[in-house]
Amino acid sequence: MLEVFGDRDSVLRRVEDLVECEVFVRGNEISLRGEEGAVGKAEELFKGLVGLAETDNPPTPETAERLYRMGNGEEGEKVLGDVILTHRGRRIAPKTRNQKSYTDAIRENQVVFGIGPAGTGKTYLAVALAVEALNRGEVSRIILTRPVVEAGESLGFLPGDVMAKVDPYFKPLYDALYEMIDPAKFQVYLERGIIEIAPLAFMRGRTLNDAFIILDEAQNTTQQQMKMFLTRLGFGSKMVVTGDVTQVDLPSGRVSGLHDARDKLDGVESITFADLQREDIVRSDLVMRIVDAYEGRGESPTKA
Repeated sequence: MLEVFGDRDSVLRRVEDLVECEVFVRGNEISLRGEEGAVGKAEELFKGLVGLAETDNPPTPETAERLYRMGNGEEGEKVLGDVILTHRGRRIAPKTRNQKSYTDAIRENQVVFGIGPAGTGKTYLAVALAVEALNRGEVSRIILTRPVVEAGESLGFLPGDVMAKVDPYFKPLYDALYEMIDPAKFQVYLERGIIEIAPLAFMRGRTLNDAFIILDEAQNTTQQQMKMFLTRLGFGSKMVVTGDVTQVDLPSGRVSGLHDARDKLDGVESITFADLQREDIVRSDLVMRIVDAYEGRGESPTKA
């Protein structure tokens, strides 16, 4: 019960805020009182919390809220208990049904497209699964790439060599990796080529064997770039392509390679498209409202 209720009863307090019934705790016994529907939802929530605690996944106020939104304690336990990676005591796991479907799709398929709005964990979960695959010896290297397209503004001249110029574009990928790999080990991986971070243009002419390859911000690829990238796939490799078709930064009149790939590849064996929605946003609730506001204005998804 101590794990179920959380540090200083923080989980229990969050539960009391969420449920629409009364909660009474006496020792190890929980009693619920209220309307049948509300009591049923609260019961499912507690079942999920207990299940997480029993599988060595101590609940938090955040997981309590996500379990409540899912409405099914057993299913919620399976989603939130699917720990991909643990680093420095921090557990990385899907937080919604669609995120669980996305991670399952990556495990089961050779090429997966993760498509959804900002904040849905598309890139973060893909990087976590790549690090997991590397740690397990399933691949010998991780390759992270993205098109170098500025988001609506020109940064002008940047000093340094090619990698120094493109480095600012890869900060989101670096941020994710630093949360999953110790900095010293990360630098060794970079020096040895075990982890490679490079612009999409550097992929031309290569065959990528025994690698976990992630293409980020794929909505900013052209049709030709997407075809070029996908045909780099070698033996023993896995590809994850992530993007948001509502945030295309290509010049007007250019069709997004991500949008085009969905039209051409949907239904091809061993290629899966996983859709993430606004309810899968795991950043601040304000991000959800921002996405809703912009989508309500009817912005063109591809600027084509």
